[in-house]
Amino acid sequence: MNSMLTPDIAMVVETAIAPIFLLVAIGSLLNVMTSRLGRVVDRVRSLEDGLEAGETGEERARHVDELKTLSRRINYSNRAITLCTVAALLVSVLVAITFFGEITSLPVAAGIALLFVLAMGLLISGLAYFLAEIRVSTRQLRVRHDLFDLPAGND
Repeated sequence: MNSMLTPDIAMVVETAIAPIFLLVAIGSLLNVMTSRLGRVVDRVRSLEDGLEAGETGEERARHVDELKTLSRRINYSNRAITLCTVAALLVSVLVAITFFGEITSLPVAAGIALLFVLAMGLLISGLAYFLAEIRVSTRQLRVRHDLFDLPAGND
């Protein structure tokens, strides 16, 4: 490789740092999303075990309703994770194309811009689904007010 390329490559590395930080941020978001999804799946398994064990009456109805809500949360989470993962893949391709364009001197600016816009669109969509999952989960939360009136010594 020509020694004249060294400063150019250094400039490309500097240019690629912003998308790399974006990848780190998306990775952090994916970590949060997958952790939430794991907790939901654990709760689903617990409720399903109870239903299979023969729960009846009001408790069964409450658990079936909760399972329906958890199913919605799983769907939103899966969509959010998928969209954010594809966004991260596009950012990775963007970084690779940035280097490829520098090494080959091919015009890649339009491709880089398109990939960035697509990645941002996917990230926005993924975050919207994540927000929807959070809204469903907060609506599901219910404070059991009947527990507030427990006899003394049960706190």
